[in-house]
Amino acid sequence: MIKSNKLKIFNDPIYGFIRIPNSLIFDLIAHPYFQRLRRISQMGLSYLVYPGAHHTRFHHALGSMYLMQKAVQVLRFKEVEITRKEEQGLLCAILLHDIGHGPFSHAMENSIVEGVHHEHISLLFMEELNERFNGSLTEAISIFKGEHPKKFLNQLVSSQLDMDRLDYLKRDSFYTGVAEGNVNSERLLTMLTVINGELMVEEKGSYSVEKFLMARRFMYWQVYLHKTGIVAEQLLIRILQRAKELERAGEKLFSSQALTFFMTNRINKENFDLEVLNRFAELDDVDILSAIKSWQNHHDFVLSRLCKMVINRQLLKIKLKNKPIETTDLQKHLDQFIEKYQVSKLEANYFIFHGKISNVAYDSKKQNINIHRKNGKISDVAKASDHLNLKSLSKKVTKYYICYPKYEE
Repeated sequence: MIKSNKLKIFNDPIYGFIRIPNSLIFDLIAHPYFQRLRRISQMGLSYLVYPGAHHTRFHHALGSMYLMQKAVQVLRFKEVEITRKEEQGLLCAILLHDIGHGPFSHAMENSIVEGVHHEHISLLFMEELNERFNGSLTEAISIFKGEHPKKFLNQLVSSQLDMDRLDYLKRDSFYTGVAEGNVNSERLLTMLTVINGELMVEEKGSYSVEKFLMARRFMYWQVYLHKTGIVAEQLLIRILQRAKELERAGEKLFSSQALTFFMTNRINKENFDLEVLNRFAELDDVDILSAIKSWQNHHDFVLSRLCKMVINRQLLKIKLKNKPIETTDLQKHLDQFIEKYQVSKLEANYFIFHGKISNVAYDSKKQNINIHRKNGKISDVAKASDHLNLKSLSKKVTKYYICYPKYEE
């Protein structure tokens, strides 16, 4: 019997060669649940703004695992005890942390299923894989849930300076071409330490942390919350909303078996069982795009028009403001649209709507980033910093938007 070599290497454009450390990691990567991430875009429809942003959750998961390998090496060098079992748990937890993402990542999180966060679905996938791999992921699940007695292990997977954030900022910066978001992940990893069981940064790494937080803020407003990206995501949400509405009214729409299942069934936390999980595992970006391409020729005015907007990148106009949108502004655009196209207010609401976006670059109340000073004192990075802008990053910034059609056509 010929045995396959499971210690393979991936060539990553960010870090170079990423080595698969053992057969369990190889088998997890080879599993159909994980291979599906090759067909889930990391940044949703952001490629409509940044043409290079076509990288996937598969890329990101491997990159995060690579950084975790480096973090373990650094901490062991500093005589922090991490057992082989704990290392395996860390690598599996970070590899699978995003396995529960649906099509187009965050864009459709509450459209495919109702009120089920991707982290909950990731946990369901991990628990099912744990059954199939004879309990090999028990340690990883404990870390993923933040329940491991060694707090710093949980923090490496989920905190304000975890391997997930270190990878996606650097990776998304690379693929979008937005250089200001590039972070020196290697420098930050080198500065990590563990004091009293908690993950911290050595004092000489405080400026690297500041640059990381500034880069995060810039990426959110320039990339993740870019106004054109917001419009595209909102249109995607409304396409599925309209499709579900038509299906429930007795209309039979073309879609894959997996997508049809989620359009014709209301799925929430209570009924998200193993059968639903396996249906969800069949769903990816391809299902959504093929449906949209077909629906653009549908006889329904709302569905076809929304689909054409996304396919042809003829999006709605969007205006961002620092205060809530006036109802008179909204009504003006509604009246104009209704008069031009002779549609109902319900139909017009698919094209004229408002909302808000917000971001906190550094949430000191949730789980702060601590700096370990040379004199032994520990302080929050915002307080330790002499950078005036860093404290302002802890404040929540909210912006309001209104979307409506361009009428010059």
